[in-house]
Amino acid sequence: MESKSFDEILIEKGLFITAILSIFIILVILVFIISEAVPAFQEYGFFHFLAGMVWSPGDDQYGVLPMIVGSIYVTLLSLVMAVPLSLLCAIFMEEVAPNKVRLILKPVIQTLAGIPSVVYGFFGLTVVVPIIRESFGGTGFSIFTAALILAVMILPTIISVSQDAIKAVPHEFKEAALGLGSTHWQTIRHIIFPTALPGIITAIILGIGRAIGETLAVIMVAGNVAQIPGSIFEPVRTLTSNIALEMGYATGLHYNALFGTAVVLFLIIIVLLVIANYVQNKYGIDSNGGS
Repeated sequence: MESKSFDEILIEKGLFITAILSIFIILVILVFIISEAVPAFQEYGFFHFLAGMVWSPGDDQYGVLPMIVGSIYVTLLSLVMAVPLSLLCAIFMEEVAPNKVRLILKPVIQTLAGIPSVVYGFFGLTVVVPIIRESFGGTGFSIFTAALILAVMILPTIISVSQDAIKAVPHEFKEAALGLGSTHWQTIRHIIFPTALPGIITAIILGIGRAIGETLAVIMVAGNVAQIPGSIFEPVRTLTSNIALEMGYATGLHYNALFGTAVVLFLIIIVLLVIANYVQNKYGIDSNGGS
C-alpha cells in the first residue's frame, strides 16, 4: 500500500476541517435562533404559538398558523407550476434539442438564475399584479401571484440540476434500449427518466429550499395579510416575509416571537428535506435495482 504524500494528507485534513466547520456554523446559528426564541415559547406557549390564528404584536397575540399555511400554499403552488415545465425543458435540452438550440437555451436559463430577486418582485408588482387584478378581481396581491413569480425564479435551478442528472445516465443504457427496438421517446420514458429520478428529486429539493426561503419578491406581490386564505387569489403573509417586515422595529416579546417564527420555518424545512430524502432514497434504490 502506497503511503500518502504530504500534499494529499494536507488536502484531506483541510477538507475534513472545512466540513466540520460548516457543521459547527450551522449548529451555532441554530442554537442562537432557539435561545432567542425560548422566551416567546415560555411566555406564550409553543403549541399556542404554533396553532394561534392571530398575529397582532400590539395586543401581544403571536399566532403563526396563517403564515405557516401561507408559506406552504405559495411553495406548493409554485412547485406545481415549475416542476413540469422544468422537467420537460431539461429533457428537451439534453435529449431532443439540436446543439445550436442547446447553446442558446443554456445561457438564457443561467441568466434567469442570476437575476436578483428584487427585479423579479418589481416585475411582479408592476406587471403581473395588475394583470391578475384585471383578470381575476381582487387586489392582485395573492398566493397565485407570488407562486407565479417563485415558479419563474426556481425554474433555472430545477432545470440545470435535472439536466445534469439526465446527462449522467450511462450511454450504454440508451444504446441497449434502442437496440432492443425501443423508440427514442420510450427510451426517455422508461430508461432515462427513471434512472435520473434521484437527481431530479434532488433538483426539486433545491427548488423547494429556494421557494420557501425567498423573501423580497414574495413581500412585493403576496399582499402580506396574516390570514388563512379562502382561495389562491387572496393575499397571504409567509414566515420569511413576517420576519423581514417586522424585525427592524421589534422589541421584547415581539422580538423573541420573530425568532420563534424562524424556528418554525427551520422545522418546516427539516420536515420537507426528510420527506424528500426519503423519497429520493426509495426511488434511488428502486431505479438502481431496476437498471
